Amino acid sequence: MTLNLRYFEENSSHDEIDISCMQTAMNSLWNVKLSLCLMFFLFSPIVFAWTATPFNPPSYPLAVRTPYLSAWLPSGGSGKALNDVWPQFWTGATVGWAGFANVDEVAYNFLGNPVVSGTNFTKATQISAEFTSTQSIFVFTAGPVELTVTFLSPIEAIDLVKQSLPFSYLSVAAASTDGLPHTVAVYTDISGEWLTSNDTSVIEWNSTTTGSVLTHQSQLKSQTEYVESADRIQQGSIYYSTENFEGATYQTGQDVVVRAQFIDNGVLANTLDTNFRTVSDDWPVFAFAASLGMVTSEPQSAVFSVGHVRDPVVHYIQSGDALEDRSYYFWSNYSTVAAAISDFLSDYPMALARAETLDQSLQIAAASISSAYADIVALSMRQTFGATELTISGSPGAWNTSDVLMFLKEISSDGNVNTVDVIMPAWPAFMLMNPELGKYLILPLLQYQETGQYPNVYAAHDLGSTYPIANGHNLGNDEPMPIEESGNMINMALDYTQRTGDTSLVTTYSGLFTQWADYLVANTLFPADQLSTTDFAGPLPNQTNLAIKGIIGIQAMSVISETYLNDTVASNSYRSTAASYLSTWQEHGISSDGSHLILEYGNDSTDVLGYNLAMDKLLGLNFIPPSVNSLQSAWYANNIEKYGFPIDSRTTYTSADWMIWTAMTTSAAVQTSFIDAIHSWLSSGLTSTPFGDRFEDDTGINSSNENRPVVGGNLALLLSNKTV
Repeated sequence: MTLNLRYFEENSSHDEIDISCMQTAMNSLWNVKLSLCLMFFLFSPIVFAWTATPFNPPSYPLAVRTPYLSAWLPSGGSGKALNDVWPQFWTGATVGWAGFANVDEVAYNFLGNPVVSGTNFTKATQISAEFTSTQSIFVFTAGPVELTVTFLSPIEAIDLVKQSLPFSYLSVAAASTDGLPHTVAVYTDISGEWLTSNDTSVIEWNSTTTGSVLTHQSQLKSQTEYVESADRIQQGSIYYSTENFEGATYQTGQDVVVRAQFIDNGVLANTLDTNFRTVSDDWPVFAFAASLGMVTSEPQSAVFSVGHVRDPVVHYIQSGDALEDRSYYFWSNYSTVAAAISDFLSDYPMALARAETLDQSLQIAAASISSAYADIVALSMRQTFGATELTISGSPGAWNTSDVLMFLKEISSDGNVNTVDVIMPAWPAFMLMNPELGKYLILPLLQYQETGQYPNVYAAHDLGSTYPIANGHNLGNDEPMPIEESGNMINMALDYTQRTGDTSLVTTYSGLFTQWADYLVANTLFPADQLSTTDFAGPLPNQTNLAIKGIIGIQAMSVISETYLNDTVASNSYRSTAASYLSTWQEHGISSDGSHLILEYGNDSTDVLGYNLAMDKLLGLNFIPPSVNSLQSAWYANNIEKYGFPIDSRTTYTSADWMIWTAMTTSAAVQTSFIDAIHSWLSSGLTSTPFGDRFEDDTGINSSNENRPVVGGNLALLLSNKTV
């Protein structure tokens, strides 16, 4: 029997491999040295050749701003440096993004993994990697120069124009490390892979825009509005830009030709390839180079922006089954993409300052709970906001900025538009950053159902099966989650109203909320064979956790009725019903020995992660008896696995976001255990996909869930802290 050394080379978490040990291992599976080798590889802590702050995540967000501008560095496992592999779209498809630095006429590669035959360059050495809520920062040595490569995807939750700009920054700063001046130039390029995962697709590109800003614009030759292929939109353009300062050059053409031009000469030729072709036909790239001149210990930098712009953005259903074209909110402030890019680039110093302030604020707030929790929050932010797009209606010169709607793609688990049980777990991030965003997320659902076109008496599951077509479900054939979504909509509406004092949602759509609350009254105590948000496990009657969501929803409606609708009769009715249901629920939903909540009524051999109890805490209802939370907390403490507590006894999957929600209701010790379990999984090196929210509680094997916005739920502990 032989061992595959390549496996160890690719998967070892160590900088060096004891080759003699490996050769011995190959001789006999039973050899003692083999056992020692296996123990060395399997049980030693992960070691990286660079400092990872706060840890090396499965995947670093690079340019993550929309469902279609989503570039990541897959660094999990043994750890991959920024110049070890190509960046990827969240699906795993390669996104060509290369970077070189010329230091005293010696070329160093710092981004991507290019091969340029016939040239002489070396890999810069990555010495550190860091992520914050808005930035991923990599530091390299390139001979006598230190390079700081910063990827900034801003989160501008209060400024809707800035938040709606589908652009991200790349900054490359150089500084001398030996006290002497050095000539430095930096180079970056992107490929047609930013447009499509199909390398045989034909792309074309505009003449590079010159002036105060240099811009490469490229797009698919054949486009179809609102149509995706492999989760990539078949519409719009990629814009790669930099400010046109002295020493800036550009070039388009075959990847190896353009890169060789810079490697050999330190500048680009200011020439354009006009031979439009497929993505993989001589791999056309769109490149910039920037001379930083003589660099001393004072850092000199070049800033680039990348963005994906399309118009219109979302097809949204109106009365009479008409469909409205909606555009990015930023169009209310700009008449051209060029103007938006110019402002975006010139705003970089202030954008960076705002980002650093936000990073620090979130770090301080989350670290007051624990440092591990602060790490989880930081890795959740860009992924959450990167699933959304802010839109307005109207047309140039007549934009309606009072008609703001936010659309969210249910990434990876489905392609639905504004899925209610995805918005609900993600809710804390939006409400913490700007409660108005919560309103803009659920308003499209309310507007649609108010038209009367949705035939079911309960709340819709989503606004459309395939993003970005929000065409509703006039046949009522959306995924049926009647109690789940009705409870979610009522609870979110009350939370928004309590936090903002804006009663417009609950008053304008009082008829819908009453309709859904009445559905809960009629159906929630003994739920039929329904799906809950854990739909992957299938439907089940009499789900304890689903029933309590509905019961809390009824109690929440009593508050809405009394406080905001001035209807004491309805309020008293909902309140008494909720109290009665809660008493019955406790009789049926708690095991006969009183030790824990069970998955389904009467089945003592089951258990469940009671995340829906957290809605009571979030809304300040003080409705759930403390004894219920106490018994559950004790049960979690005695039954948690290595990476968390399972969603329910039908599966060994746990859920990061729902564990954080649940931690609102537990003891401090259990809260810490949940946080530490999630942190251990994130830093385990078991996966290299963007933050997966569902994984095996014992082995850590990841599900197909990745890059989902539900990780916004990881901010639940901050949202529940009224002082934050």
